[in-house]
Amino acid sequence: MSEHQQPLSLLVLISGRGSNLKAILDAISRGELPAVVTAVISDRSQAPGLEYARQENIDTLALDAADYPDRKDYDRALQGLIDRFEPGLVVLAGFMRILTAAFVRHYRGRLINIHPSLLPELRGIDTHQRAIDKGVREHGASVHFVTEDLDSGPVFVQLRVPVLPDDDAERLAARVLKQEHRLYPQAIRWLAEGRVSLNGEQLLLDQLPMQQPLQIDADE
Repeated sequence: MSEHQQPLSLLVLISGRGSNLKAILDAISRGELPAVVTAVISDRSQAPGLEYARQENIDTLALDAADYPDRKDYDRALQGLIDRFEPGLVVLAGFMRILTAAFVRHYRGRLINIHPSLLPELRGIDTHQRAIDKGVREHGASVHFVTEDLDSGPVFVQLRVPVLPDDDAERLAARVLKQEHRLYPQAIRWLAEGRVSLNGEQLLLDQLPMQQPLQIDADE
């Protein structure tokens, strides 16, 4: 990012403790991420992660899913809240809702998610136990642009974590989450600097087609 370029404005969606949100805020405060979080929205008013944002004097909003029995109505209301802040990037950080196609299309190319597996392997939930059950030697996390198909959007960066012989799902999940806290701020930094982008279906790295996801080494 040039010295005259504005920081990338982020709006973060969370459902729970917000540990990836905290990692993003910490990276910004250290000067490692040229971005600013303009708001944090949760589908749960008691989500612990909202406190991180309040401590940083960031706008926090809760949109309770129980008030919107129809998913489309919920997503329309959520979209209305998000668009008030005009974010450059919408960041899913443990937002535990499946988004409607219309919502995803509205933010195409500026909506990202972090998923705890090496996509396209192990889409969906319970990825850590499923990795152990499959007997894979490597697990990890992926950052991808969100598309209409669940966990199927273009992946632009991954981090690999070895599966150890004595791992259970809880231990493996903790080690992957620790690495997510490095992976997500770095992924957002490349977007903020304009190094990574999505042009239609094509991922670009430094304006050239990206043939495969970037890889970050684990610090274990």
